Amino acid sequence: MAKAWHLMQRPQGKPTNADVALKDYDLPELGPGMIHVRNDWLSVDPYMRARMDDTESYFESFRLDQPMEGGSVGTVIASNADGFAEGDKVLHMAGWRDEAVISAKAANKLPELGVDPYHFLANLGLTGGTAWFGLMDVASAKEGDTVFVSAAAGAVGSAVVQIAKAKGMTVIGSAGGPDKCDFVKSLGADACVDYKAGPILKGLKSALKEIGKKGVDVYFDNVGRDHLDAAFATANNEARFAECGMIDGYNHEDPYAYRYIMYVIGKRLQLKGFIFTDYMERMPEFYAAMGPMIMSGKVKSRETVHEGLDSTFDAFLGLFSGANTGKMLVKL
Repeated sequence: MAKAWHLMQRPQGKPTNADVALKDYDLPELGPGMIHVRNDWLSVDPYMRARMDDTESYFESFRLDQPMEGGSVGTVIASNADGFAEGDKVLHMAGWRDEAVISAKAANKLPELGVDPYHFLANLGLTGGTAWFGLMDVASAKEGDTVFVSAAAGAVGSAVVQIAKAKGMTVIGSAGGPDKCDFVKSLGADACVDYKAGPILKGLKSALKEIGKKGVDVYFDNVGRDHLDAAFATANNEARFAECGMIDGYNHEDPYAYRYIMYVIGKRLQLKGFIFTDYMERMPEFYAAMGPMIMSGKVKSRETVHEGLDSTFDAFLGLFSGANTGKMLVKL
């Protein structure tokens, strides 16, 4: 018997406690090719909100009255699979619970890189990989580019800021409130727009003027809506947009009217959506690039940590109110 968070009904707008329940569930038998994992760290991420809806998405929707899923790092406590032994640390997607019995094919044994295991849910995992491939592959960012990063104090955004600076780019971030903007600047950003202090377009234009730049060459989008529109308005010719997330629209039912989207044509803008799983086969390449940057201190991490399985849903809700600086994690 284990405990897991279950989705009990489809949320209308922002999820509430009435939509979920923490319940006991029966673990399956440890059959051939299976491992039994005790979870140590859980990840909560904005994309999980889309999985709560019964709509077509790049991930399968959560099933009602069944355990939800998400990234997790855990310890193998029993194995019936070749290549996995008791005590191994693994990354897998059977989160939102304290224990899981899963196919060994659905788990990745963590490489020995001399870092704490939770980093594989942050800068060495989904968030860092998303930042790296989104910036360097999707947006084809290069030295000398001016990069605008929305939600720059969040898990993915803070990694993008640091990677861009390490690669010789000029960076403008956006964040909510002076404390978060100070954090973004501490990561090396050349400027930060406080979107809570006024319209984002006005703030972005002011930031560009402050650092002596005409416009944006790369936009790494985590927010959508007014941030995306501001990027349209300030983009240089042939700017590249990496469309990673649109958290500002996940709990809105009304569509957003973009005022500056016609610049896509005249400025020859390139917009490309992507998801982390597009690059799973290239993770060794990512580890080789990001590992040394973390070990040298060029890329640092900051986590907002909740304690205990009971706190998981509160941690998730905090993503939509800006309660996290850096990666939101749950420690079991």
